[in-house]
Amino acid sequence: MTEPHSISRRQFLKAASAAVAFPTVVSSTALGRAGTAPSDRITMAFVGIGKQGEGHLRGLSRTDDVQILAIAEVYRQFRDMAVQVVREAYAGRQSTGRGTYDACRGYNDYREMFATRNDIDAVLIATPDHQHAIPVVQAARAGMDIYCEKPMTLTLREARVMVDAVRRYGRVFQTGSQQRSGREFRTACELVRSGYIGQVKEVWVGVGGPSQPCHLPAQPTPEGLDWDLWLGPAPERPFHEALRPPHNNTFPAWRSYIDYSGGGMTDWGAHHFDIAQWGLGMDETGPVEIIPRDGKDVQYLTYVYANGVRMYHRNPGGVTFIGTEGEIWVNRGKLTSKPEYLVNTPLRAGDVHLYRSPGHHRDWLNCIRSRQRPICDVEIGCRSVSVCHLGNLAYRLKRPLKWDPAAERFVGDDVANRMLHRPYREPWVL
Repeated sequence: MTEPHSISRRQFLKAASAAVAFPTVVSSTALGRAGTAPSDRITMAFVGIGKQGEGHLRGLSRTDDVQILAIAEVYRQFRDMAVQVVREAYAGRQSTGRGTYDACRGYNDYREMFATRNDIDAVLIATPDHQHAIPVVQAARAGMDIYCEKPMTLTLREARVMVDAVRRYGRVFQTGSQQRSGREFRTACELVRSGYIGQVKEVWVGVGGPSQPCHLPAQPTPEGLDWDLWLGPAPERPFHEALRPPHNNTFPAWRSYIDYSGGGMTDWGAHHFDIAQWGLGMDETGPVEIIPRDGKDVQYLTYVYANGVRMYHRNPGGVTFIGTEGEIWVNRGKLTSKPEYLVNTPLRAGDVHLYRSPGHHRDWLNCIRSRQRPICDVEIGCRSVSVCHLGNLAYRLKRPLKWDPAAERFVGDDVANRMLHRPYREPWVL
């Protein structure tokens, strides 16, 4: 196992790197409050700067104990913008309120960044779903701790490969399913797991449907966009602006297409199915049967757990836990119950008290220092995204599926097992 890429190594690494590549000298107070020395900062890189990546970048560039050193992005316009955001943020934080900062470098290819930089502690990956697994494995191998946007993977097999890599190399990994860091979601799950609605019988999860094949027409590739690298392991196809918009004011539609994502089932599913798993205490396992709707006897896609709980893909939005003595519904900023008083019930000493995150970024950063597992560790992300993928496969195959969550294989179903992964376009390998 590679030794942890710990903060104590950085005095040598940063000094060597600065002498070779980064001549700018930054004072101990330049990037944050007085006393935050360079050797105490978590040095960070980014892979992927779209809407979500830019949001992370702007937030973390204002974080005192973080120093962003590198940006990997296949579209030059976005890459240059991101580097400039970092430079302006850090220059403005110097003690005089003025100055320059040019120790953040942009890369077209994250593989070059991983291969040539030994001064980076952690990486935040905010690429489209089909470009999560390979950079995660390579970052773990390079000794970097990882924050990976949700949904964690494009396929079931990718999820387990990522868990294995993170564990093998001793990395701290946070999945971007940030609802676990929200008070209302933690409270809902604590009440459910403490028995305040009695025995749980059903869970309703309201998210969108599966992705579909992509038949978009060809368009000219914008100047400065490495389209081949954006596709990566996905099948070759021509550029269309719906997949990678030419400016930051447009949300891409790649989530709608099978080659890049699992649709609403994995997009919001990575949030709401994740909370369902948390409330059911299923973070180390998953359902054992998935039954697609047939319009007759089965009105909703149904997941069956070994303990008999049934979970339905249906409206309304959010997550509804239904028990023998009550119900709890939770969504962002909203928490209700039947009876109404349940949501205001204080937990007792013997109740289930779940992990209290100080915030999704902060939790990850704290765990990088402590080497503990954060609130949405890689195994949790694996199990939650697996629920999403299982539903998508049941929709696609249009028949019930038996799933072994321990072996992570379908029971007696060779056709479904061949769909655990998809072929990568050469020369990409996992």
